[in-house]
Amino acid sequence: MKTMMAAALAGLATTAVTAQTPVRVTYIQAGTLLDRPGERPRGNSTIIVRDGKIAEIRDGFVPAEAGATLVDLRDRFVLPGLIDMHVHLLGIGGDPMRSRLTALNTELADDILYGAGNARATLRAGFTTVRDLGGDPRGIRALRDAIDRGDVEGPTIINAGAPISVTGGHGDPTNGLAEPFAHAVAATIDNTCDGADDCRRAVRRQVGLGAQVIKFTATGGVLSNVSGGLGRAFTPEEMRSIVDTAHGLGRKVAAHSHAADGTKAALTAGADSIEHASFLDDEAVALFRKTGAYLVPTEIAPVAALAQARAGALPPATIPKAEAAAAAMVTSHRKAFQAGVKFAFGTDSGVSKHGQNAQEFALLVDKVGMTPAQAIRTATVAAADLLGQSDRIGTLAPGKAADLIAVTGSPLDDVTRLEKVNFVMHGGVVVGD
Repeated sequence: MKTMMAAALAGLATTAVTAQTPVRVTYIQAGTLLDRPGERPRGNSTIIVRDGKIAEIRDGFVPAEAGATLVDLRDRFVLPGLIDMHVHLLGIGGDPMRSRLTALNTELADDILYGAGNARATLRAGFTTVRDLGGDPRGIRALRDAIDRGDVEGPTIINAGAPISVTGGHGDPTNGLAEPFAHAVAATIDNTCDGADDCRRAVRRQVGLGAQVIKFTATGGVLSNVSGGLGRAFTPEEMRSIVDTAHGLGRKVAAHSHAADGTKAALTAGADSIEHASFLDDEAVALFRKTGAYLVPTEIAPVAALAQARAGALPPATIPKAEAAAAAMVTSHRKAFQAGVKFAFGTDSGVSKHGQNAQEFALLVDKVGMTPAQAIRTATVAAADLLGQSDRIGTLAPGKAADLIAVTGSPLDDVTRLEKVNFVMHGGVVVGD
């Protein structure tokens, strides 16, 4: 009996080995290769991809081995897949009237399917990794996992759950609702907190729902009507509780902040990045330098919000806040960049339209004063560092994920060329095939 069982098991093992999926091999011939943004690009090169990872990078155009797929990008400029550190894939993407007019007759399933379309548009625009900073925690987790399984086309998602907010702050889902509806929604809220102990609970809850990063709203926001406008919302003690709890659970922390007071308190508490950072003074800039935190500028967000508000798609109260934030950002971010503050690329897409993320590059050049090379680095090397994933993405090197894009012409000469990406590979798979 034992002999028969052993023979059967051996047969199964042999069958399993025989049935293994063959290794997928792709040779990519690139005319120009920016494998390490911030350094000089290489000339004619060949990237060899095996099972979703880069195996080798060779000089010149190397003929493909037998059975391998050959991708001819000999007339293209190839670089790492882009990373957007601030998106809302379940957000509307430049059509806020959909949410305002249909909030009472749509469900989470609708948002997830809109999110799938947004994810597809984002990936096809050349963004192979995104950090999603606010949406229904169950919905964004489901979309993230569906993409990882290959069921849905989209970028790799590193997700927050719902942004942690004070009661009545930017991120409280009852804001703007009539009393009967606010009453019904209040029973389901788990992302608002008041006091240090309650804020620990809120962080733990979002992690329990699948959050890979924690976002909190240190100040008010442009798109919400809250007391204090764009001013600081949390107390310093509450912020420290959020950051300490998140770090203790292995999560980095992104702080939405406009007012300098909120930014300084969030930096002092240990936030890993500040989103927007519209109003900065010298003390805030010095704190960025001291802590090593990243500034995620989202230059396109107030521009998009202002256009929507002036067109009547957002409440009139949005207009003065968007005007003030847009004007202050130019001075604040230029000052921070000149002082050596670290920048990581982010758009706040969901306010602006998904798939148009690369329009942020021109704003970084024109408004902040970056060179095209520096702007590209924010969306590759710097963003990967902020994510803590420099060993996987951000540059092209053996052992890293085969996430790469190609454009016609050099974006180092004209960064707007990144607005027309014509080849995307995500995890070794050519997008659109």
